[in-house]
Amino acid sequence: MDKPKGFQFAIDRGGTFTDVFARCPNGKVRVMKLLSVDPQNYDDAPREAIRRILQEETGNALDKDGKVNSSLIESIRMGTTVATNALLERKGAKMALVINKGFKDLLYIGNQARPHIFHLNIKRPSVLYTEVVEVDCRVIPALEDRCQIDKSKLNWKEVYGTTGQKMLVMKDVDEEAVRKDLTALREKGIDSIAVVLAHSYTYREHELNIGKIAQQLGFNQVSLSHSVTSMVRMAPRGYTACADGYLTPHIREYVKGFASGFTDGLKNSNVLFMQSDGGLTPMNMFNGSRAVLSGPAGGVVGYALTSYQKETNLPVIGFDMGGTSTDVSRYAGALEHVHEATTAGVTIQAPQLDINTVAAGGGSMLMFRSGLFVAGPESAGAEPGPACYRKGGPLTVTDANLLLGRLLPEYFPKIFGPNENEPLDRDATVSAFRKLTDEINSHLKQDGGKAMTMEEVAMGFIDVANEAMCRPIRALTTARGHDARAHALASFGGAGAQHACAVARRLAVPEVLVHKYAGILSAYGMALADVVEEAQEPSALVYCSNNFDQLDMQLDKLAAVCKDKLRAQGFTDSQIVVEPYLHLRYSGTDCALMVSPSREGPHSTRHGDFYTAFIERYKNEFGFTLSDRDVLVDDVRVRAAGRSAGAADTAPPGGRGTEPTVEKIVKVYFEGGYQETAIYLLEKLKPEQKIPSPAIIMDSLSTILIEPGSCAEITKYGDIRIIIGAGQTKVVTSDLDTVQLSIFSHRFMSIAEQMGRVLQRTSISVNIKERLDFSCALFGPDGGLVSNAPHIPVHLGAMQETVQYQMKVRGDSIKPGDVLLANHPKAGGSHLPDLTVITPVFHKRGGRPIFFVASRGHHADVGGLSPGSMPPHSARLAQEGAAFRSLLLVERGRFHEDQLVAELMKPGKEPGCSGTRNLADNLSDLKAQVAANQRGIQLVSELIEEYTLDVVQAYMTHIQKNAELAVRDMLKEIAKNAIAKTGSAVLQATEYMDNGTPIVLTVTLDKELGSAVCDFTGTGVEVWGNLNAPRAITLSALIYCLRCMVGHDVPLNQGCLNPVRVIIPAGSILDPSEDAAVVGGNVLTSQRIVDVVLKAFQVCAASQGCMNNLTLGEDDWGYYETVAGGSGAGPGWRGCGGVHTHMTNTRITDVEIVETRYPLLVSQFSLRAGSGGRGQWDGGDGVTRELVFRRTVQLSVLTERRAFQPYGMNGGEPGERGLNLLQRADGRLINLGAKSSVVAYPGDKYIMNSPGGGGYGRPSDAADANKQTDKQYSEFLERGSVYEYRSAQEAV
Repeated sequence: MDKPKGFQFAIDRGGTFTDVFARCPNGKVRVMKLLSVDPQNYDDAPREAIRRILQEETGNALDKDGKVNSSLIESIRMGTTVATNALLERKGAKMALVINKGFKDLLYIGNQARPHIFHLNIKRPSVLYTEVVEVDCRVIPALEDRCQIDKSKLNWKEVYGTTGQKMLVMKDVDEEAVRKDLTALREKGIDSIAVVLAHSYTYREHELNIGKIAQQLGFNQVSLSHSVTSMVRMAPRGYTACADGYLTPHIREYVKGFASGFTDGLKNSNVLFMQSDGGLTPMNMFNGSRAVLSGPAGGVVGYALTSYQKETNLPVIGFDMGGTSTDVSRYAGALEHVHEATTAGVTIQAPQLDINTVAAGGGSMLMFRSGLFVAGPESAGAEPGPACYRKGGPLTVTDANLLLGRLLPEYFPKIFGPNENEPLDRDATVSAFRKLTDEINSHLKQDGGKAMTMEEVAMGFIDVANEAMCRPIRALTTARGHDARAHALASFGGAGAQHACAVARRLAVPEVLVHKYAGILSAYGMALADVVEEAQEPSALVYCSNNFDQLDMQLDKLAAVCKDKLRAQGFTDSQIVVEPYLHLRYSGTDCALMVSPSREGPHSTRHGDFYTAFIERYKNEFGFTLSDRDVLVDDVRVRAAGRSAGAADTAPPGGRGTEPTVEKIVKVYFEGGYQETAIYLLEKLKPEQKIPSPAIIMDSLSTILIEPGSCAEITKYGDIRIIIGAGQTKVVTSDLDTVQLSIFSHRFMSIAEQMGRVLQRTSISVNIKERLDFSCALFGPDGGLVSNAPHIPVHLGAMQETVQYQMKVRGDSIKPGDVLLANHPKAGGSHLPDLTVITPVFHKRGGRPIFFVASRGHHADVGGLSPGSMPPHSARLAQEGAAFRSLLLVERGRFHEDQLVAELMKPGKEPGCSGTRNLADNLSDLKAQVAANQRGIQLVSELIEEYTLDVVQAYMTHIQKNAELAVRDMLKEIAKNAIAKTGSAVLQATEYMDNGTPIVLTVTLDKELGSAVCDFTGTGVEVWGNLNAPRAITLSALIYCLRCMVGHDVPLNQGCLNPVRVIIPAGSILDPSEDAAVVGGNVLTSQRIVDVVLKAFQVCAASQGCMNNLTLGEDDWGYYETVAGGSGAGPGWRGCGGVHTHMTNTRITDVEIVETRYPLLVSQFSLRAGSGGRGQWDGGDGVTRELVFRRTVQLSVLTERRAFQPYGMNGGEPGERGLNLLQRADGRLINLGAKSSVVAYPGDKYIMNSPGGGGYGRPSDAADANKQTDKQYSEFLERGSVYEYRSAQEAV
């Protein structure tokens, strides 16, 4: 490799530090770390770093005008958090959204799911725009064979989109009106717009028209959604266009400011910026929607190119631990991309590396809560920082490392204190830990536990933080079918190397790699990265030989565009590598995979065989394939890379056989006590030297801890490889240990999560595979719930009743290899489509089951009156589908298919009913549930191997006791407040269903014991119709309310209900007879139970109290949706509009998907202004959703809160009641009432107005409502595919 002609800089400008890796013309390498923001000393950190290095190396860094001399610079490569920070802090450009009429609130409502399922104060990330312009223009898919609207009198014109789909233009753009509206925006000082029109991914003309007008009017930034990302789905494409319009001007401003400090503004230098996908792009093409992961992307490229097949042949897990959070990723020969991800509440559709940000960094705060050790998610940030930073901050992970001697203040920069010249303050850390240790010991003394030392407490917190970091790594590896043990861990980032050994040992990962530039690996990654150009177009073709020519032609065209752009940047054809991709999915499913082709195969295009690659990947991710379905092409994409010619690493002289130099010996605390630990300096270590443990290797950029039992060696190129040994393992007994309690809590949750992954991978129906409507759980030997995931409110705690019912009726007849199936309301079921599969687990010693695992999934159909098994007018259980009390599904390993099929077809014997309409899916999904349970058994068995059966069962009990403790603490507090406020510890409330049925609750609290009796005596009797709610529903609603009131994470298990005695009168709507219909109880009555509980406890005003169920269709197809409304306000917070509340969190199907797949037209989806109740804090608004039918359909609505309004609290006004209207094509308007089923004809319009939330406090006090009631510490923002998956699971 030739020496560089000029200086080459690679820079990562992070949130706290700016890291620099520079190659000088003489071949010398320089590295540097600076504070990113230091206004006293410089105005731009990257430029200052370049100036310092040039000055030190050449002595003439500045030209005659005092600017940095760019003639010395060959290239600058930079990654920056400028875009991410602007998004987090909402500091982008002032911009406006231009969208179709009827959709002004679309990006506020989004997918209507709330971000945190147990937060009553629903906080949505704010939108990026300040103004909205609605444009009265519209195009829809033609759907010729399905649309029955008479178009002869309509002035609709036919056009074809870029995907070849036939579209209908219902209304063209009124250019004069647009010009007028946009001129008004210019007058308000808005300089940037995002234009988002329905179906513009295929029909672009309207967006192009508006863009042209905007340019004529002088807008500086015009982001048209189809040119930012041409993928289907209006909301995510809209967010991406907004991010582009919001961030691009901000980035441009930054780039201009950076360049202005150099001679001729860097015109003649090669300046490249890192994009979210791990590729570089020229400075003038760096834009907002591709910049969000610019910083962390460099680190992934860095570890991928330095470790995989260089230092190890194993796939590599990237572990980048910083101050506020840790980034986790995986590399096995190719960068893993996702094509849609959410950052700071904004969903961006663009290729981005799959980097998972999790809640544990050096600054994660340490707390002891109700007997549990907790690390994070709150972070001390850089301000005030950890306790040892001399700014009065809280205790953090960094402090724990300092106390244990793992951080050495003498090697740490002296940048603390008022004059920024003092070392870390160990005394502050010690006194804070002393206080916390006293608090923990006084808690332990009550239970007769043995006291802990300060070091044991700090070590405990480190263990808990490490376990918290292992959970997402398991989700990235094991849960996707990769064995975590067959990986290496590449550690980088400031804090990573102190924890890497322990994390690797927990995951059974054999080796840890720490690169010599690990402290600045993101910057080093920029130096190694490729320059990337991408091009993508939507498609609607079937992947079959007839269409190969067209696909090849599209791929060639996109490749030519990318190659031209790279040639223009000076790359020769031999340096350019082109990768073709197709975004493929099975017909009738939503799960699209972006695949590159395998080489030749039976289904090869000229670019390779995409079909075989898709099938293999689908099978790997989901465990099966769908042989008889078409595969559809959603998008065609090309990624072209100009390869960087990186300098070859030169190996420093070896030191085999020589002893490494020990700087000094210090005492460091490990499991079991202090040990003498040698300190080494990395710069003095030579290749092939071995470092015995325990040891600390210091480097100017990071601290590397080698734990006892492991050993380190320096590799040929001067990097560190640590071989993980068993280390000193802690002996865990069945006695309660508070640290182990937190760890087991994570492990038990992780088991339920991984069962869910298997269920999702192996199921076949849309409900389970894509809507993720299922939950998995683990139960103790008494059938008591230990952990369940995900937390779908309506499933919480309900499965426990099902398991305990089976134990009661089956007794000792259950044998190994048996699997049971149940869904009957009297057997702990919620409604019939929710089928629960239960597997008992036996120990080698035989006898009774030692624990149980179960999974509950929502099946799309189990027979009954109507498709979907959710009939609006059922009056008997038999009309709602197949009911199982206790069916032996598998007996000693044999699947009883014949008996199961007979039961599933049985509802067909009822008048007007049918057996299951989807037998194949039922069978596949039940087998998937059995497989998920099998996985749970395997994982618990591994836990038993590791800790013994006695210990695992003891901790099942300890964890239930811990949840009980948290609830008792809260009930004591509530009782104390109730007595202070009203003089009585008895709380009462009544709420009514729309049919007048009362739900009455009397709560009697005991302030000494922290217990409560919840008595529903006085509640109305069972009703005719299906609003009856099985007992399980009331228990789920209670657990949900208790968890919301506790206000922080507690393990949700049987313990939560131990302090609560529940009395439900038999024969009432909440405990109906055997044959009562219950489908409405699950979706509607459950919400009213929550309303009455929150009213009794005086927590907050009522939310919409309804799920607004809508079902429509014909014999051969159906469509089901639930619609958002307003949430209730509370003390110190306003309600949120257009969001799902309490017992549901289902996402709404995107407008473009609805209109492409069903003969429907969505004409409006927006907030219903003023429908939230007024108060000192106002309730959230409901929504208006309008659907126009394009053919004759049966329309059924199942809703509540159409008669009684959602209550306000403490003087707040109630929210508006909902209203269901049907407007006939001739203009006639009909009120459908709360529950009805009618025939709708082509051109008819259904208008749903959902209820608003109640207000809190007297409206006259609203002036005081701006008081800040939030906490001061920041919560870090999670992101990545593991987070996306969990959010989707909680959106049911």
